[in-house]
Amino acid sequence: MCGRYALFSDPEDLAAEFVLDDADYEATYNAAPSEELPVLLDDDPTAFSTARWGLVPSWSEGPKDGPDPINARAETLTERRLFAEAYRERRCLVPADGFYEWTETGDGKQPYFVSRADGRPLLLAGLWETWTPEQKQTGLGEFGSGGPSRDVEPVRSFTVVTTEPNDFLADYHHRMAVVLDPEAGERWLSADDPSDLLEPCDVELQAWPVSQAVNNPANDRPELVESVA
Repeated sequence: MCGRYALFSDPEDLAAEFVLDDADYEATYNAAPSEELPVLLDDDPTAFSTARWGLVPSWSEGPKDGPDPINARAETLTERRLFAEAYRERRCLVPADGFYEWTETGDGKQPYFVSRADGRPLLLAGLWETWTPEQKQTGLGEFGSGGPSRDVEPVRSFTVVTTEPNDFLADYHHRMAVVLDPEAGERWLSADDPSDLLEPCDVELQAWPVSQAVNNPANDRPELVESVA
């Protein structure tokens, strides 16, 4: 599972790593569901776009009061209506410097920050959607003339694809995000059938315990990724 992550690399370094024209974004040390976050869309892969974390399908009634799906199981992407069309037509990449996992201890759950051992940023496989609200006519008496309501704006959203964990992540969780290198990321965005990419990554990872302050999504500061060991 991927429920929180961090992205804080220098934008110029990200642009060089992922061959982007523009990597401008606002750093976050505790990216949480429902937040607007940077992604690379298949129809514009050379610059960051922003999308809300938690998939809102175009055919749905719109964002829920509760959390929308932040993860999509790789094994059922073609079977579930929630993800099938996006998997065929709207894939994205989610940049991250690392992500958080929690393990059970005698004193509760201990968060860990997981990142590449070489310190390079990650690309996570994702799907995206745009939900557009039904336009409603405003009453003549309310504004003096009829016209489309502007109360609700379109919502662009994304979800992170997960798969079985690799040997390293299996000690922390029974699922992991699909991690791609830049070359595999290009294929994820453009291939007719990228199903061979939906496997546990073999990249070397590292993890260390971090403060439980990360449990509160209102906390977003560099200290959250520092080791408390």
